[in-house]
Amino acid sequence: MLWQLFWSFFKIGAFTFGSGYAMIPMIEKEVVDRKKWFDSEDFYNHLALAQSSPGPIALNTAVFVGYRMKGWPGALTAVLGSVLPCFTIILLIAVFFEDIRDNSYVEAAFKAIRPAVVALIAVPFVRMLKPLRWPMVCLGIAAALLIWQTSISPVWFILAGAVTGIAEAIIKAPKQ
Repeated sequence: MLWQLFWSFFKIGAFTFGSGYAMIPMIEKEVVDRKKWFDSEDFYNHLALAQSSPGPIALNTAVFVGYRMKGWPGALTAVLGSVLPCFTIILLIAVFFEDIRDNSYVEAAFKAIRPAVVALIAVPFVRMLKPLRWPMVCLGIAAALLIWQTSISPVWFILAGAVTGIAEAIIKAPKQ
Protein backbone atom coordinates (compact mmCIF):
# COMPACT_ATOMS: atom_id res chain seq x y z
CA MET A 1 0.00 0.00 0.00
CA LEU A 2 2.82 2.46 0.78
CA TRP A 3 4.34 1.83 -2.65
CA GLN A 4 0.93 2.43 -4.29
CA LEU A 5 0.56 5.71 -2.39
CA PHE A 6 4.05 6.83 -3.37
CA TRP A 7 3.66 5.85 -7.02
CA SER A 8 0.18 7.42 -7.34
CA PHE A 9 1.33 10.77 -5.97
CA PHE A 10 4.66 10.59 -7.80
CA LYS A 11 2.81 10.32 -11.14
CA ILE A 12 0.52 13.19 -10.18
CA GLY A 13 3.46 15.36 -9.12
CA ALA A 14 5.43 14.53 -12.26
CA PHE A 15 2.71 15.26 -14.78
CA THR A 16 0.94 18.28 -13.36
CA PHE A 17 1.82 21.81 -14.40
CA GLY A 18 0.61 24.86 -12.53
CA SER A 19 -0.56 25.31 -9.00
CA GLY A 20 -1.68 22.75 -6.47
CA TYR A 21 -5.24 23.33 -7.65
CA ALA A 22 -4.24 21.95 -11.04
CA MET A 23 -3.36 18.67 -9.28
CA ILE A 24 -6.81 18.21 -7.72
CA PRO A 25 -8.54 16.65 -10.78
CA MET A 26 -5.65 14.20 -11.15
CA ILE A 27 -5.72 13.32 -7.44
CA GLU A 28 -9.47 12.83 -7.64
CA LYS A 29 -9.20 10.59 -10.71
CA GLU A 30 -6.51 8.50 -9.02
CA VAL A 31 -7.97 8.09 -5.52
CA VAL A 32 -11.69 8.07 -6.40
CA ASP A 33 -11.97 6.62 -9.91
CA ARG A 34 -8.93 4.36 -10.29
CA LYS A 35 -7.98 3.19 -6.80
CA LYS A 36 -11.44 3.53 -5.19
CA TRP A 37 -9.80 4.63 -1.93
CA PHE A 38 -12.47 7.35 -1.48
CA ASP A 39 -15.96 7.97 -2.78
CA SER A 40 -16.63 11.39 -4.32
CA GLU A 41 -18.36 12.87 -1.29
CA ASP A 42 -15.63 11.73 1.08
CA PHE A 43 -12.95 13.06 -1.27
CA TYR A 44 -14.59 16.50 -1.41
CA ASN A 45 -14.93 16.54 2.38
CA HIS A 46 -11.20 15.88 2.66
CA LEU A 47 -10.54 18.46 -0.05
CA ALA A 48 -12.49 21.07 1.95
CA LEU A 49 -10.39 20.20 4.98
CA ALA A 50 -7.21 20.49 2.89
CA GLN A 51 -8.31 23.91 1.63
CA SER A 52 -8.96 25.20 5.13
CA SER A 53 -5.61 23.95 6.44
CA PRO A 54 -2.50 26.11 6.13
CA GLY A 55 -0.13 25.14 3.37
CA PRO A 56 -0.32 24.08 -0.27
CA ILE A 57 -3.58 22.34 -1.12
CA ALA A 58 -1.98 19.50 -3.10
CA LEU A 59 0.33 18.63 -0.22
CA ASN A 60 -2.49 18.89 2.31
CA THR A 61 -4.60 16.58 0.16
CA ALA A 62 -1.70 14.12 -0.11
CA VAL A 63 -1.35 14.21 3.68
CA PHE A 64 -5.05 13.51 4.23
CA VAL A 65 -5.20 10.72 1.65
CA GLY A 66 -1.99 9.10 2.88
CA TYR A 67 -3.00 9.39 6.53
CA ARG A 68 -6.39 7.87 5.89
CA MET A 69 -4.86 4.94 4.02
CA LYS A 70 -1.84 4.10 6.23
CA GLY A 71 -1.57 6.63 9.08
CA TRP A 72 1.55 8.79 9.42
CA PRO A 73 3.74 6.54 7.26
CA GLY A 74 1.13 6.86 4.50
CA ALA A 75 0.99 10.64 4.87
CA LEU A 76 4.77 10.92 4.63
CA THR A 77 4.90 8.53 1.67
CA ALA A 78 2.18 10.43 -0.25
CA VAL A 79 3.88 13.78 0.40
CA LEU A 80 7.27 12.45 -0.73
CA GLY A 81 5.71 11.02 -3.87
CA SER A 82 4.05 14.35 -4.61
CA VAL A 83 7.08 16.55 -3.89
CA LEU A 84 9.96 14.52 -5.30
CA PRO A 85 9.19 15.06 -9.02
CA CYS A 86 8.63 18.81 -8.55
CA PHE A 87 11.80 19.17 -6.52
CA THR A 88 13.83 17.28 -9.13
CA ILE A 89 12.39 19.29 -12.03
CA ILE A 90 12.97 22.62 -10.28
CA LEU A 91 16.51 21.58 -9.39
CA LEU A 92 17.23 20.70 -13.02
CA ILE A 93 15.68 23.93 -14.25
CA ALA A 94 17.75 25.92 -11.76
CA VAL A 95 20.91 24.23 -12.97
CA PHE A 96 20.18 24.70 -16.67
CA PHE A 97 17.88 27.76 -16.66
CA GLU A 98 20.55 30.20 -17.77
CA ASP A 99 21.06 28.14 -20.92
CA ILE A 100 17.35 27.85 -21.83
CA ARG A 101 15.91 31.11 -20.47
CA ASP A 102 15.84 32.90 -23.82
CA ASN A 103 14.91 29.86 -25.88
CA SER A 104 11.83 30.70 -27.97
CA TYR A 105 10.60 27.09 -27.84
CA VAL A 106 10.66 27.09 -24.03
CA GLU A 107 8.78 30.40 -23.94
CA ALA A 108 6.20 29.08 -26.43
CA ALA A 109 5.74 25.88 -24.40
CA PHE A 110 5.05 27.83 -21.20
CA LYS A 111 2.57 30.09 -23.01
CA ALA A 112 0.77 27.05 -24.44
CA ILE A 113 0.53 25.38 -21.02
CA ARG A 114 -1.27 28.33 -19.38
CA PRO A 115 -4.80 27.63 -20.75
CA ALA A 116 -4.52 23.97 -19.73
CA VAL A 117 -3.58 25.02 -16.20
CA VAL A 118 -6.61 27.32 -16.03
CA ALA A 119 -8.84 24.43 -17.12
CA LEU A 120 -7.29 22.10 -14.54
CA ILE A 121 -8.02 24.65 -11.82
CA ALA A 122 -11.59 25.19 -13.03
CA VAL A 123 -12.52 21.49 -13.11
CA PRO A 124 -12.55 20.84 -9.32
CA PHE A 125 -14.32 24.16 -8.76
CA VAL A 126 -17.16 23.20 -11.12
CA ARG A 127 -17.37 19.65 -9.71
CA MET A 128 -17.62 20.99 -6.18
CA LEU A 129 -20.52 23.23 -7.24
CA LYS A 130 -22.59 20.38 -8.74
CA PRO A 131 -23.90 18.83 -5.48
CA LEU A 132 -24.65 22.24 -3.92
CA ARG A 133 -28.07 23.79 -3.85
CA TRP A 134 -28.36 27.17 -5.62
CA PRO A 135 -28.87 29.16 -2.39
CA MET A 136 -25.52 27.80 -1.16
CA VAL A 137 -23.82 28.75 -4.45
CA CYS A 138 -25.29 32.27 -4.21
CA LEU A 139 -24.13 32.51 -0.59
CA GLY A 140 -20.62 31.52 -1.65
CA ILE A 141 -20.60 34.11 -4.44
CA ALA A 142 -21.86 36.77 -2.03
CA ALA A 143 -19.13 35.88 0.47
CA ALA A 144 -16.46 36.02 -2.25
CA LEU A 145 -17.71 39.45 -3.37
CA LEU A 146 -17.72 40.72 0.22
CA ILE A 147 -14.17 39.50 0.79
CA TRP A 148 -13.04 41.05 -2.48
CA GLN A 149 -14.75 44.42 -1.93
CA THR A 150 -14.10 44.85 1.82
CA SER A 151 -11.33 44.22 4.27
CA ILE A 152 -13.23 41.42 6.01
CA SER A 153 -10.95 38.45 6.61
CA PRO A 154 -11.94 35.17 4.90
CA VAL A 155 -11.33 33.48 8.26
CA TRP A 156 -14.59 34.93 9.56
CA PHE A 157 -16.52 33.38 6.68
CA ILE A 158 -14.84 30.00 7.25
CA LEU A 159 -15.68 30.15 10.96
CA ALA A 160 -19.27 31.20 10.22
CA GLY A 161 -19.63 28.32 7.76
CA ALA A 162 -18.24 25.83 10.29
CA VAL A 163 -20.58 27.07 13.05
CA THR A 164 -23.54 27.00 10.67
CA GLY A 165 -22.71 23.46 9.52
CA ILE A 166 -22.37 22.21 13.11
CA ALA A 167 -25.65 23.91 14.11
CA GLU A 168 -27.42 22.37 11.12
CA ALA A 169 -26.08 18.91 12.00
CA ILE A 170 -27.25 19.29 15.60
CA ILE A 171 -30.70 20.47 14.55
CA LYS A 172 -31.11 17.67 11.97
CA ALA A 173 -29.71 14.93 14.25
CA PRO A 174 -32.28 12.27 15.12
CA LYS A 175 -33.71 12.72 18.61
CA GLN A 176 -32.96 9.84 20.97
